[in-house]
Amino acid sequence: MTKLIIAQLILFIVISPAISGLITKVKNNIRMRKGQSILQPYYNLMKLFLKGEVVSETASWIFRVTPFVVLSSTLAAALLIPVFILPASAKYLGDLLAMVFIFSLGRFFMALSGLDTGSSFGGMGSSREMFISSLVEPVVCMAALSISLQFGSTSTSAFSGMHTVSVGAIIAAASLYLVALAETSRIPIDNQETHLELTMIHEAMALEYSGKSLALIELASYIKQMIWFFLIAAIIFPINAPAHGGLAQTILWLSWYVGRIIIIAVTVALIEVLVAKMRLFRVADYLGFAFVLAIISTIFAILGV
Repeated sequence: MTKLIIAQLILFIVISPAISGLITKVKNNIRMRKGQSILQPYYNLMKLFLKGEVVSETASWIFRVTPFVVLSSTLAAALLIPVFILPASAKYLGDLLAMVFIFSLGRFFMALSGLDTGSSFGGMGSSREMFISSLVEPVVCMAALSISLQFGSTSTSAFSGMHTVSVGAIIAAASLYLVALAETSRIPIDNQETHLELTMIHEAMALEYSGKSLALIELASYIKQMIWFFLIAAIIFPINAPAHGGLAQTILWLSWYVGRIIIIAVTVALIEVLVAKMRLFRVADYLGFAFVLAIISTIFAILGV
């Protein structure tokens, strides 16, 4: 079990930046641009780890400890996601609802750090982040209710293997997909490609960070994105490991295993290119629609559809 936990953590740390790089690459190709390499997030992290830090004189211990809390909470949430078509490494310690609370811990410290330095931009980003989180968490809880009615448990291990994809599961996955765009600071909620003070949310809270601390926060955001993608893939793209382990069957299984995540990443890239960023107060309508989808999925789950 210990080896499985270590392997899963290493997988998330190593692979998650590549997913973000893939999304950026697809976006640039759609825009008819050459763009940066898929490996660019690794270069950015390496550059940040080698740089020094500049810390505000008004910053307290909260500002300094936040990057470690954010990364450790994200890694703890990653252990609740079944990655190797096996039960999650920490399946006895939590489920989908526990993942929501673990994410909330990192969000809470991130919002506090935005206020800690006294920056007006940081406070604005923290306020916006908590406003969005108050709308996101009810959607996830309602989607978790729908999933629990279909699979008999809120544990992510319950729907990690092969299962019948129902209408309720597809709608629940759609609501979680909308939440994932908000949680990972993607368009139409936020824009990772800009640093305009009047529009940014996540970047505003991390504006005062630099060097190794900023690298930890960026790495945590990559891992969080990968968690959401694997969670959605487990619901709507069920898969089982090959029974006999023939070479051709194993290659086909690995191709589809990776292909599921690529499909989700490509759809995210398409949305970022084709959809404009919405105003902040329209986010309530956006997440309200996601909540309605979660309610509909719950109704379908009760009806057994």
